[in-house]
Amino acid sequence: MRTEHPSNRLFTATGIAAIVRMCARQSGNPALRADADALLFSMKCFAAAMLAYYISLRAGLPKPFWAILTVYIVSQSSAGASLSRGVYRFVGTIVGAVATVVIVPCFVNDPIVCSMVLACWIGLCLYLSLLDRTARAYAFVLSGYTVSLIGFPSVFNPAAVFDTASVRVQEISIGILCAVLVHRFVLPKRMTGQFTAKLSTTLRDARRLAGDALRGSSGQETRRDRDRLAADLLALQGLAGHLPYDPVPATPSLETLQLIHDRLARLLPLATEVEDRIRVLRTGDHSPPDELAALLDEMGRWVAVTDPAGRDAVAIGLIDRTRTVRTRIAADAVTAGDRLAVNLAGHLAEMIGLLHDCDRLERIIARRGARRGARTSTAAARPPDATSHLRSRRATGYVYHRDPWMAARAALGAVAGIVIGCAFWIWSAWPEGGLAVSILGVCCSLFGNVDTPAPHVVKYMIGSVAGVAISLIYSFVILPRVTDFAGLVAVLAPAFVIAGSLQARPPAAYMALGITLTIPILSGLGATYAGDFAGSLNSVIALFAATGFAVVSMSLFQTIPVDAAISRLLRVNRQDVRRRALGGGPDEAHWTSLMIDRTALLLPRLRLSRKSHPDVLDDTLHHLRVGHAAGRLHQAIRHIDGNDGANNDGQIGRDGFELLTAIALRFGPGSRMGPSDATALHRRIETLMARIADSPIKDRVLLLDLLIDLRFALGPSGAVNWENGR
Repeated sequence: MRTEHPSNRLFTATGIAAIVRMCARQSGNPALRADADALLFSMKCFAAAMLAYYISLRAGLPKPFWAILTVYIVSQSSAGASLSRGVYRFVGTIVGAVATVVIVPCFVNDPIVCSMVLACWIGLCLYLSLLDRTARAYAFVLSGYTVSLIGFPSVFNPAAVFDTASVRVQEISIGILCAVLVHRFVLPKRMTGQFTAKLSTTLRDARRLAGDALRGSSGQETRRDRDRLAADLLALQGLAGHLPYDPVPATPSLETLQLIHDRLARLLPLATEVEDRIRVLRTGDHSPPDELAALLDEMGRWVAVTDPAGRDAVAIGLIDRTRTVRTRIAADAVTAGDRLAVNLAGHLAEMIGLLHDCDRLERIIARRGARRGARTSTAAARPPDATSHLRSRRATGYVYHRDPWMAARAALGAVAGIVIGCAFWIWSAWPEGGLAVSILGVCCSLFGNVDTPAPHVVKYMIGSVAGVAISLIYSFVILPRVTDFAGLVAVLAPAFVIAGSLQARPPAAYMALGITLTIPILSGLGATYAGDFAGSLNSVIALFAATGFAVVSMSLFQTIPVDAAISRLLRVNRQDVRRRALGGGPDEAHWTSLMIDRTALLLPRLRLSRKSHPDVLDDTLHHLRVGHAAGRLHQAIRHIDGNDGANNDGQIGRDGFELLTAIALRFGPGSRMGPSDATALHRRIETLMARIADSPIKDRVLLLDLLIDLRFALGPSGAVNWENGR
């Protein structure tokens, strides 16, 4: 097989795919458009893979198929994500190669100890990737992945470890470079466009949720809108992580992204708070004050407006009007119902401010302004009420839930499985054992970031079966007849294009990887044709032995039952609520974003659970609201007790801290408080509200607002007969 010259026809298929995609977009058929996008992605991947293969051949690298593998591992649907993944893969590869070169020679005389140290490194990398949860986590994954690929085959050949690591880095670097260049310059798909489209969808979902709240509606529709917004925020954050790598003149600034997230995250619990108060006022003995009722109707019409410019023109006037209504009702507030109306008016002003800020921030992102311009614009777009929930001026942005215990459990499970595999390999002296254990380590690295990794490995195995069959046909039937590089490209195209289009579809991605990662290795895509049936058969046995054992070991050691993961999240929620009630924990914005992330983590787990968990998401929202209200009340009482203690003999502070301590006990470990205990908490709140209402302290309205928030957050018994003074 001659490989002297690449063909100019290499990119012809990409042009055909682009024409197909253009026709699909004009047709308006979403399914056809998705198929065309998948085909274009596959064509670009194949073009990059063949380019990387050719360069590796010309450079004289011993295993140029690694460049092909790298292209398919790095390639993503957008140019920004491909560059991001390429950068992190390069960093992870360098770190992993250096670690291998350091570890293997140090334990040259003790293969089992060397294998255990390599396994521990893979476990450490998996642990760090599970804690990180951002796009950077891929660098940790690849560091462990690289150690597995280079280290285990070198355990009995340590003298060659440096040369192996060196050429592997070169081959992988070529694959990264080709994948990044093709996805960036050949009909690039911009991540910024995907982000702005998702942001528009998220803001529509946010306005729909606000509309539900203003109608005072409840039930499945409101719950579905709330869950959708939480999932939207996680998806937005996943896209935003790749924006700095997108090939556009300017991307949204980090502060702009953080600000819009903070507002959307606060809106999620705020909508429920508004909904609860409207429902109580409308079902009480008296209807809401006429001014407030008219304001609610006007806000409902404002939220329903689809034109951003139309909403922008009305928003400032609505905020001013809401403040005026709140001040007027507060001046004549006598009953608990009046105080509830004042509290509702304050939340309405905050809701308008949040939605108005989101509209303006969306326009800033759409204009793709420079960082400095965006920062100035967002700072000028902050109505005071819109940011009243933020105790600091610094934007928080998305906050990831990180569980060191669960990450350590998964990492130790990976170490245990790899060590058992190494022990069998060394004890049995299996010649292909190093290859098998390296594949096992790759499975533990790539698939170990989910609760139940075994099903993903099974999909990969299914793809590998197809890949093995295709490889044998190529290796012993087709490739011996190929005489030049153009012919090689032509015969490889059908298999890689079909597999690549499957890789662009998430449900089939793991199966497609089994095909695209198996064909280059087993087909013997080296510098020259070297058909070796016995060697191929041994490699196939090692592949399926490794993946089969990976399914078993990951099921035993790395699988976390879905219901156990759900219970763990709820238990951590309760612990954090207790901390906030006692004055600890993060600030309000950090707490809100953290709980939104936990909600997003619960959503897919609830779909996988075989048990019924109808109230789990409601419990998470309940924990979020109680933690938010309790934390703010603790700060307010501490401030008032320090400044106004002489005016109330410190009794308000003592009663407030006793109330918060009782709430902390309710959310403490092993708490089994019943309805009577909840009623006792509400009576404490009523007593404290009555004492504050009769006191001369200057922040009386703030404390009453916070106690109302806490009363509603604690549960349905908090919404009792406000009009009778309770």
